[in-house]
Amino acid sequence: MRLPVIDRRRLLAIGAALPFIGACSAAPAEAKNYPKGRTEAEWRKALTKDQFYVLRQAGTERAFTSPLDKEKRKGTFACAGCANPLYASAHKYDSRTGWPSFWQAIDKGAVGTSTDYVIGYPRTEVHCADCGGHLGHIFDDGPKPTGKRHCINGVAMKFVPA
Repeated sequence: MRLPVIDRRRLLAIGAALPFIGACSAAPAEAKNYPKGRTEAEWRKALTKDQFYVLRQAGTERAFTSPLDKEKRKGTFACAGCANPLYASAHKYDSRTGWPSFWQAIDKGAVGTSTDYVIGYPRTEVHCADCGGHLGHIFDDGPKPTGKRHCINGVAMKFVPA
């Protein structure tokens, strides 16, 4: 089998693109102060290993592993890091993606958003407005009335029954 030949022009193009590819790292942004912020050591002590991975390192739990995906009782989904109320059960729906999904947050001040480029193209990241913990992402394929799907890691939340 013959390997493709890379000429000088392609090699220069690849070299010029490397700084931009490096900017698409998986490291979470640490640029903002939050009302319920803590040091990394304090977060490690307060959270489980899985919660720390998702909330503080912008990780993702495996699909279909969270019991909150099938949670159908009335109540509130709160941040596992700081107990900030995030989502109401009235806004939850089964997106069949394997993660708890909501068509809107509990109120306008509950979550914040930013743009991440972790997988090479822009996505809307959603985080807790109080502690900055990574929750998941927002997509434009949700139900009416918003058309949004807040695809949230279950380990990033705790359910509080009504």
